[in-house]
This record gives sequence, structure tokens and C-alpha cells, in this order.
Amino acid sequence: MTENRKIIVARAELALTQKDLANAVGVSRQTIVSIEKGGGNPSLDLCKKICKELNKTLDELFGEEQ
Repeated sequence: MTENRKIIVARAELALTQKDLANAVGVSRQTIVSIEKGGGNPSLDLCKKICKELNKTLDELFGEEQ
């Protein structure tokens, strides 16, 4: 399980808490915690919502490292 630093950094850049992001995309804070820790397998729809809230593309947040 690899931490998703991209989401953590993008959220911090916008001064959003995990709870803020969770509320904006309609999930629990625990779901955001799990995604940030690299756990679970978020749906494509949820990934798109997170990207929209963080002003990032799917590749920027969820794409594989080069």
C-alpha cells in the first residue's frame, strides 16, 4: 500500500481538510483517509470528483509515476 502523496499535496495547496474534501465529493472522511493511504479502490466516478475539487486531472492525481 503506497501513500498517494499527490492527493495530499493537492489538498494542502487548496487548504482543504480531509473532511472538507470528503464533504465536497460526498463520502466520509475515512474514505479520503483510505485513498490518501493508498488503500481501497475508489470508483472512477469518485476519482473524477476528487480531481474536479482539487483542480487536477486524473493523470495528475491517479496516473502512474514515469
